[in-house]
Amino acid sequence: MNLKDAFRAQNKLQALMDEARDILQDRDNILKVTTTHLRSQVMPEAQDAVTEDIAPSEYTEHISLVAAFLMAMLAEREKLSAAIRDAKSKLPLDMDSETGLNRVRQDLAGTFRWMTALRNSEVVLPGGGSGYRFNGEGNQVSYRCDAKQVTTINFDRNKIRGMATELGRKADEVSAKLDQCLVNTTVDYALPFEMNDSFDVILSDFIQQHST
Repeated sequence: MNLKDAFRAQNKLQALMDEARDILQDRDNILKVTTTHLRSQVMPEAQDAVTEDIAPSEYTEHISLVAAFLMAMLAEREKLSAAIRDAKSKLPLDMDSETGLNRVRQDLAGTFRWMTALRNSEVVLPGGGSGYRFNGEGNQVSYRCDAKQVTTINFDRNKIRGMATELGRKADEVSAKLDQCLVNTTVDYALPFEMNDSFDVILSDFIQQHST
């Protein structure tokens, strides 16, 4: 498989582990609860009745195998991680570092593009100004007046636009190289089941293979 499929396989294995762990973390699946109705206490001739709570999972009778399935999927993840690490080591670039750097480039480009979208403006704020004057009695009093607010771009728009363009170009270039790596890099690993098989199919097959 290539790197792209390897990452899909990684996600598949994790999803299977999550579903299996959900089964084990539900007390109703791993504990058997029986209730005895002591009818004979009320009517000596009556027979006591025993009921058992129904577990929510169909795999409750195979809990140990579900746990073994989790261990098997963990082992597959370990094998796959080692295969991915080996494949990445042969690449001409550090995929993890470049992926992280590309996110930074794209974030910065977004900030710069937002800056270049800002415009100079001028507005009048009715009653937004204030001052002091002396009234007829010679006392100093405050008063309100309109205010003119001018907003001016405080940076070189062309330089910022150029930075955004350069970052976008570099991010696109690196993204193309990363895409090539995902498609063209071979990972020495094969899933022990079909990628599109459901959890129930995969777990049921495992239980059937490992039941004694």
